[in-house]
Amino acid sequence: MTVLMRHTAWILIVAFGISLIYELYRATSKAGTSRHDSMRAFVVQGIPLYTLAGVVIALLFTGREWAAAVGLIFSVAMICVSIFYYNPQIMLARQPGIVDWFEDLVFTGLLFVAAALLLYAMCGTSVRLVLE
Repeated sequence: MTVLMRHTAWILIVAFGISLIYELYRATSKAGTSRHDSMRAFVVQGIPLYTLAGVVIALLFTGREWAAAVGLIFSVAMICVSIFYYNPQIMLARQPGIVDWFEDLVFTGLLFVAAALLLYAMCGTSVRLVLE
């Protein structure tokens, strides 16, 4: 289980790293496009989210069994937020372009990968890559 949790932690680091860079881009280069594009919005909404993500990622690196459940709950919650809140509310208000849609799809896709790996970890299944 520890290997899957470690891989999931790295996937979440990539996902939230991309998200952090994107949100800073929106808060600076696209400031004022919508009410969500400002440093104030980034500090109020972004910092707590990235702090929580950092805690979940750190827990996954510990390898404790219950950390997989915490990571799975967090990943599924973030998928739901992405699909049911972010896309219909925030994304559309931002007048999205190709960069916005790309970031959203990659971020949400990585969350699905993380959730799948954590589900495998909780079921005691191992994933092996066979290179032939």
